[in-house]
Amino acid sequence: MNKPVLLIVDDDPQVLAAVRRDLRLRYREHYTVMSAASGEEALATARELKTRGDSLALVISDQRMPGMPGSEVLARSREVYPLARRVLLTAYSDIEAAVKAINEAHLDYYLSKPWDPPEERLFPVIDDLLDAWQAEYLPEAKGLRLVGDQWSPRSHAIKDFLAGNLIPYRWLDVTRNEDARVLLEAAGVGSDELPALFFDDGSTVLRNPEPRQVAERLGRPLSAAFEVYDLVIVGAGPAGLAAAVYGASEGLRTLLLDRHAPGGQAGTSSRIENYLGFPTGVSGSDLTRRALMQAQRLGAEFLAPLEATGISIDAGYKRLRLADGRELMTRALLAATGMLYREHPALGVTKLTGAGVYYGAAITEAPAISGRRVLVIGGGNSAGQGALYLARHAKEVEIVVRRDGLRDTMSPYLIDQIAKTPNIQLRPRAQIERVEGEGHVERVALTSLDDGSCRVEEADALFVFIGTRPRSDWLPPEVLRDTKGFVLTGRDMMAADGSARIWKERREPLPLETSVPGLFAVGDLRADCIDTRSPV
Repeated sequence: MNKPVLLIVDDDPQVLAAVRRDLRLRYREHYTVMSAASGEEALATARELKTRGDSLALVISDQRMPGMPGSEVLARSREVYPLARRVLLTAYSDIEAAVKAINEAHLDYYLSKPWDPPEERLFPVIDDLLDAWQAEYLPEAKGLRLVGDQWSPRSHAIKDFLAGNLIPYRWLDVTRNEDARVLLEAAGVGSDELPALFFDDGSTVLRNPEPRQVAERLGRPLSAAFEVYDLVIVGAGPAGLAAAVYGASEGLRTLLLDRHAPGGQAGTSSRIENYLGFPTGVSGSDLTRRALMQAQRLGAEFLAPLEATGISIDAGYKRLRLADGRELMTRALLAATGMLYREHPALGVTKLTGAGVYYGAAITEAPAISGRRVLVIGGGNSAGQGALYLARHAKEVEIVVRRDGLRDTMSPYLIDQIAKTPNIQLRPRAQIERVEGEGHVERVALTSLDDGSCRVEEADALFVFIGTRPRSDWLPPEVLRDTKGFVLTGRDMMAADGSARIWKERREPLPLETSVPGLFAVGDLRADCIDTRSPV
């Protein structure tokens, strides 16, 4: 297999030669560096690479070129190689064009010329982008292959686990893919054993596995390395990941665990645009990958899937009970288990969850709904990001909200992007009454909140992004909560009824400390957290 390609586009021969020289100096061992003198030539090169079955990892294009500006080159190259990273070369006077390209072409970075010295201003950027590409890229002839039925809840669970844990895999729908049927027949896997996970070595197949079995087969650690920790963090969303970085960097023996995967709800976002330090935005999976790598590099352990079910206090130590019956001991425990999507009350939703009804999971299921009609339920930022991502694959996406519009619940930049996406429609003042279908979603009944009329329409999938509830039920009853179940900490806890009876320490609680000394709560789980709660 040929090396992945780095493609440079510039009409200035001197600049083109300089970039080509620098990239070859650094990356020629693992990548092929190619160049083009115009946008048209670059797109022709990309199409030729695609025809040959080669991989394109990175496109670097100058902005000011006759015929086709760099932002258009990057936008059109995305149609051929959607995973390739895109960088715009600009002069200082072209910063406005670069910012516009971030919004319209979804470029990954822009570099101002000159970039000397490349060791400081070029290579760190390219290293980071190539690491991100490698994390998502899966060669055609390698990697995990998951075979199952698109409308199987168990297949969805394994897909969601693999995607959430940043494990590249290839999905093969047994009802639509001839290769899937051939693979099953060759391995002697029956239809009652699906989903089946085929490993890279060609000899190992997991039949109808649980996520824990997949993790064990992939060599993911599921047992703690020590008997006692300084800090155990339950929940690996943004708050838990940040705590793991800070705890490990201070020399604390730190363990991070999650019942599903790192990243939390933010980790499933296709694009996070309001996170500090990422002017071009960042995908939830990429942010998660960076944060987890940073925490582990500093010495934190990470275990998943492991679910915490309870806590007891033993001479000041926290004894954490796990769903598999094991226990962990720690001096301090930090709860960062965030929130869960509320189950939609419409008739038929429970029956068809995982078979066309999905909570979040837009990134996991988007490729499988190519050419289909889907509904997004909810008007928050997560719903907006999900709709935009689904629109890349689906024939039609309709956002269903009870309000008059999105202005009160969604960020303006998302509303603008949705308005510019032709296959996204808004259905205001409406709600889902029921979901119908034989084995999977086929129809939905929508009720108008204005006149009460109900219409039954065809639909292939529902993606639910409605209100959430805190996942605090695993905490002991001594932990004070508000009426909605969010955990009270610090001064808010001391102001609550019953705090004087529970808090016996002579000192005041620390700002993020709960009513149990040494047990802390952060992120969406905590009461009075910022309303936006999660980056989107």
